[in-house]
Amino acid sequence: MTEQVRDDIRFLGRILGRVIAEQEGEDVFELVESTRQLAFGVARGDEDAEALLATFRGVDENKINLVARSFSHFSLMANIAEDLDDEAALAALEDEGSQAPDASLQGALAKLRADGTVSPGDVATMLDNAQVSPVFTAHPTETRRRTVFDVQSRIVALLRERRGILAQPRTPRRDARLTQIEREAHLRMTLLWQTALIRIARPRIEDEVNVGLRYFRLSLLDEVPAINRDTIAGLRELFGAGVPDRPLVRTGSWIGGDHDGNPFVTGETLTYATQAAADTVLDYYDEQLGELEKELSLSDRYSECSQELRELADRGNNDVPSRVDEPYRRALHGVLGRIRATRCALADAPDSDGFDPYPTPQDFSADLDIIDRSLRQFDDAIIADDRLLRIRSAAETFGFHLNSLDLRQNSESFEAVLGELFAAAGVTADYAGLDEAAKCELLVAELTSARPLTFPWAEPFSEPTERELGIFRAAAGAVDKLGPEVIPHCIVSMTGTVSDILEPMILLKEFGLISFDPERGQLVGQVDIAPLFETIDDLKAGARILEELWDVPVYRQYLRQRDDLQEVVLGYSDSNKDGGYLSANWELYDAQIAIVEACRNHDIRLRFSHGRGGAVGRGGGPTYDAILAQPVGAVRGSVRITEQGEVISAHYGTATTARRHLEAFVAGTLEASLLDTESLDNPTRAYEIMREIAELAGGKYGDLIRRDPGFIDYFTQSTPLHEIGDLNLGSRPTARKQTSSVSDLRAIPWVLSWAQSRVNLPGWFGVGTAITCWAGDDETRWEELRTLYRTWSFFRSVMDNMAQVMGKASMDLARIYSTLVDDPEVSERVFSTIADEFELTQSVFHRITGHESLMAGNDRLERSVQRRYPYLLPLNAIQIELLRRYRSGDDSFLVSKTIQVTMNGLATGLRVSG
Repeated sequence: MTEQVRDDIRFLGRILGRVIAEQEGEDVFELVESTRQLAFGVARGDEDAEALLATFRGVDENKINLVARSFSHFSLMANIAEDLDDEAALAALEDEGSQAPDASLQGALAKLRADGTVSPGDVATMLDNAQVSPVFTAHPTETRRRTVFDVQSRIVALLRERRGILAQPRTPRRDARLTQIEREAHLRMTLLWQTALIRIARPRIEDEVNVGLRYFRLSLLDEVPAINRDTIAGLRELFGAGVPDRPLVRTGSWIGGDHDGNPFVTGETLTYATQAAADTVLDYYDEQLGELEKELSLSDRYSECSQELRELADRGNNDVPSRVDEPYRRALHGVLGRIRATRCALADAPDSDGFDPYPTPQDFSADLDIIDRSLRQFDDAIIADDRLLRIRSAAETFGFHLNSLDLRQNSESFEAVLGELFAAAGVTADYAGLDEAAKCELLVAELTSARPLTFPWAEPFSEPTERELGIFRAAAGAVDKLGPEVIPHCIVSMTGTVSDILEPMILLKEFGLISFDPERGQLVGQVDIAPLFETIDDLKAGARILEELWDVPVYRQYLRQRDDLQEVVLGYSDSNKDGGYLSANWELYDAQIAIVEACRNHDIRLRFSHGRGGAVGRGGGPTYDAILAQPVGAVRGSVRITEQGEVISAHYGTATTARRHLEAFVAGTLEASLLDTESLDNPTRAYEIMREIAELAGGKYGDLIRRDPGFIDYFTQSTPLHEIGDLNLGSRPTARKQTSSVSDLRAIPWVLSWAQSRVNLPGWFGVGTAITCWAGDDETRWEELRTLYRTWSFFRSVMDNMAQVMGKASMDLARIYSTLVDDPEVSERVFSTIADEFELTQSVFHRITGHESLMAGNDRLERSVQRRYPYLLPLNAIQIELLRRYRSGDDSFLVSKTIQVTMNGLATGLRVSG
């Protein structure tokens, strides 16, 4: 930890302490301070954790709430200081002019230059299939409210300014400004203290849409086009002007279209999501064009312009008498008028200015190109390469829709909807009762039929079916308004059969998103139907299911008119919950190997979409490392990765962090697509080893999760699982249906529960037993594993991510949480199993890697965890105490809300929720 970050934390901590004393009194401040000192004693080993728990027994709930809020804010202040320190460290490296780091665009370009084997043709081929897409999802695990985020952003700005001023020579003016900064920080902290950390009401889908779009205004509207421009410029510098100019990065979203288990997603929310996205980007164009109109004051008395520019300036309502000698301004006046008319048309609102809306984004770009060509023709390229270039690249990247919105639903729901439709239309009374062959035969017949299944005069269907039909109807409406790019994918969760993939095609056809062309005898459309393989069994069967699908002529023909591109989604959350950490990671990798080979055999192009969460137990971890850890052939210039919850704010909350993360995204894609990133001497042997170890790990995981009769009770009682449902993180229910089965529980509460109780089980359990059983006393096998760690990015990523998760765990705290379990025998047995496996896994990690600590090689993270540990201890102690009270019948508002405050604080401090 640098002296600067220590000073920042002391500065923020001092102000927070002052605010607590002012707002709540000296007695509360003294309780907070004594708790802090005791927590540091526990962290040093001078005190027992039980002593911290004893501090809160019998203490009034109001005071406990104030202490919990205090330490939650301490965690947030530590985040602020550390993030700013990371930013400063990276800036210092850049200022030194040192070698471009990994996970940066310049680093990737340097590797391409050094490799020397990549040809311009290789780059062009990659860009033909290129799509690097961060996809915002409707799985919000961000525990901070927007208000808190806004205050935090202002404190960051103050801290950044303070750092700069402290580096200056001391003067009265310098000291006065430092006093002003401290006063405003005091003000912001006072506002923050009196703001509720926890939402009273659960957010609506519309709220989630607005939060997702907020990051476009904060960073993405500028940074996505910028990284696209810089990437193409860098590739052209290396490989020549023949490198095609096309956007590499395009954004996507599930928010408003992901109705898998979320009854609050409807046709209305989908329409809201697409319209709000269009409003966001059109508002950006409006603002930027307005500024450009002010800037381009070129007079035809002193400059020339092209004939086509003059024609654009003289078109329609562009007559502005005061600008008779300023053709560029008059041209932009018309372009801006048409953008405003476009916005009105898309919103079905009247426009009184008399301009014609743009029919397509391409028409908008064509007018911008006229302005660009004229400037360049008459030696004004320096002007063309400023704001105009930014608008042009934004238009090419975002169009009028801003980002694509995916539809997602589970296969069981699609089957139920079609069952109703088929019964009402007299096709079959029991579709669900048909075998797979009969289902596929019926589906193919319907796909090649012109007859609709629904009619306006028909009796209403059940509420779920009507809701589903409304979503597809709204999707068709969005495509009519904004073009096919707005709804490019229909994702089928829990895909296990060919019929699962054909079923949503019927619904897409019903609303015209897919149609049967009788003259060509095939289906046509612009929606990719993407199977989502997420359980261990489905991942194992993925390649076989796809090959059976491609054997269906009507589907194969549809794929052919989609340029033979098959989209496949891989589910990290449910696969982990199903099979455990190591088993899931390997099955995901192995499934990709098999699917890549199947696509190669069938001459089909492939794009993988990775459904990752923020936590390692849900596929999280550094994006750059994750992309490089994919099998050969799995990227090929194209990768889509979901971004959610606290990850979105961490990656895109500022222009600086957005640029850094987008560079990591692009760098990983370029390297994985064009370089050999899997330097294995014997891949066959490596894969054999992993298959054997993964099977052993899955067995150990299953012994605990499925075969220990007390596990469910242990999990539900030793963690705040049931209380998480009241946290109001998002609109989605915590489970797909009311059940006590782990399989029906959503992955977010599964991961968050274990993180709160400091076990972090989804990120490591089973690895120690599996590797120990496989290697035994055979030193040759241990050496094989060491070699794999050194040479194989996949295995290294799996081990390093696991170690980071374990570094944030605490078996001492987990033992105390285990005392919440009613049955002492179950408590002791299950906890012993977990603790023994933790110790064994830690030992295995050290033996393979040679590292002395779990976070060796990541000193900043290790120091961060050590620094935060004392501040998190009181939150865990309070949570345990209040869980006991709550479960004993004290369900008062303050008790339940304080439990949620501790969850918020722990998620903030550990920097992981789901």
